[in-house]
Amino acid sequence: MWGRLEGVSPTLLIVDDEKTTREGLRAALEDRFDVYLAESAEAARALLEKESFDVLLTDLRMTGEDGFQLIDRAKAMPKPPVCILMTAYGSEDVAVEAMKRGADDYIAKGRLKIDELELRIQRALKRRGLESENRQLHERLDQKYGMPGLVGSSPALGEVMEVIRQVAPTRTTVLITGESGTGKEVVAKTIHQLSTRSRGPWVAVHCAGLPAALLESELFGHEKGAFTGAHERRPGRVELAQGGTLFLDEIGEIDATTQVKLLRFLGERTFERLGSGKTLTADVRLVAATNKDLAAMVKAGTFREDLYFRLAVVPLHLPPLRERVADIPALALAFVQEFARENGKKVKGVETAAMEALLRHRWPGNVRELRTAMEHAVVLCRGEMVGVKDLPAALRAAPGEAVVQEAREKIAAGGLSWKEAERQLVIHALEACDGNRTEAAKKLGISRRTLHRKIHQFGLEEMK
Repeated sequence: MWGRLEGVSPTLLIVDDEKTTREGLRAALEDRFDVYLAESAEAARALLEKESFDVLLTDLRMTGEDGFQLIDRAKAMPKPPVCILMTAYGSEDVAVEAMKRGADDYIAKGRLKIDELELRIQRALKRRGLESENRQLHERLDQKYGMPGLVGSSPALGEVMEVIRQVAPTRTTVLITGESGTGKEVVAKTIHQLSTRSRGPWVAVHCAGLPAALLESELFGHEKGAFTGAHERRPGRVELAQGGTLFLDEIGEIDATTQVKLLRFLGERTFERLGSGKTLTADVRLVAATNKDLAAMVKAGTFREDLYFRLAVVPLHLPPLRERVADIPALALAFVQEFARENGKKVKGVETAAMEALLRHRWPGNVRELRTAMEHAVVLCRGEMVGVKDLPAALRAAPGEAVVQEAREKIAAGGLSWKEAERQLVIHALEACDGNRTEAAKKLGISRRTLHRKIHQFGLEEMK
């Protein structure tokens, strides 16, 4: 199961009308879980409405509502907890009824052993996590966006997808910008696949990989004898993309001569092959991409201003992966599935610690680096879940390093003391989570109990 930051224990709500049982379970489990207690189903409901819990451990027979009714209510919540039913009245009928009501497990009090209970809780959490990950991944891929190759739920990616959704059905030229490895070609291909040209050809030209002397010929073609080595007529990529989409990657690398000819093509959709005076036409939709600042290149005189405006009819910027961390889990799982299929492996997911390592990393190589890292992990993985040991060495950073680094950066930038920097981090986390202390603790990578101590230490009790 993934989803928790280092140091944050799963939250456990124990419901039992016998005080000795409640307190005994808390004493036994509080080292592994952030434990809350309730003496009745009604008290438990009040807690469930205020906080999000990972596990609900409830007795069956209680004054007022029983454990079955409480599980019914818990499972109807937007983020239902893992539900485990305890009862002194052990029978097969009770166990069957518990499963029907949505309980994840059932345990008889008379045979209750803490080690076994802990194991059952962990197994249920892991099972729920895998089921949730797979469900969310398929929803994102197949239902929410219908955009193959684009995975994630961050606001930044949502904005990108909204632009794609609007621009794809049109003929408009699109300029995709972003750092290397952010997925510019994936976005360009998605635009093609969602357009009315999807049945036409998809033709990609990587401009940085071609010398200036060959790029013009590659784009527009040449006649036999047009230059030394031109032994036969050859159509260019523009002709090959007839009725479809032409993708020009690293458009900032094209030379001045090719810029002029490309400008003409964008304006009139006409061109000539090298060595020919015959004007040809092509019905082609152009999508370009670059990791350079074309506006700055225009000011420097290295890129034509008129071509820039022709290309950037609809500009689309892809943020780096470090600015959309929320997309990392879904991307990682998608890559795990891809490479497991390719390599005949039975890898199904990513362990919590490994996912946390992925979330801590800064990803200078963006999505491309993440994809490579997951291929490495799947190939080396010997079980069903990718562990920290399977990740590339650069990702096996110390737990909590990201939080410590952020505090150091604040101290260096603002001349703050360590204590004041820590206080500012707590304030920032609470504000970012709208006062939800459980979510703020997750964001900081500490337990909820530790966060409460920090809030008291820094006098932040009034923060909502």
